[in-house]
Amino acid sequence: MFDMDSRLQQDSLVLGDFPLCRLLLSKDANYPWFILVPKRAGVSELFDLNQEDQAQLWKETTYLAEVLKREFAADKMNVATLGNVVSQMHMHVIVRHQGDPAWPAPVWGKVPAVGYAPGQVDAIRQRLRALLTHDYQEA
Repeated sequence: MFDMDSRLQQDSLVLGDFPLCRLLLSKDANYPWFILVPKRAGVSELFDLNQEDQAQLWKETTYLAEVLKREFAADKMNVATLGNVVSQMHMHVIVRHQGDPAWPAPVWGKVPAVGYAPGQVDAIRQRLRALLTHDYQEA
């Protein structure tokens, strides 16, 4: 059975689901920072997924990154799996802009997280609702 790591639950908001992954929004308004978590138990590494799930993860990651790059006018998209703190397999898809608080460094630990103001998360949900039409279901 799929259970999401408590740290992911604490640090993010559930937005919806793709066929393989749950889509999360990091609770850091410094960046449009999204996280894909494969809905598979006991997976901590990309290679722990079977080949079909690996292909689906890349499909969902690429689709999300392309949509976000256009919608948020990204200068660069950061896509990464690290898992040093949270071992559950998850993919970060982060919109980066020149001049964002961490630019050009990685986002981790560069500046303190900033919470979303009232209404900001709903605005992001509305933007994504109009854009993510391929195999996506909002939570």
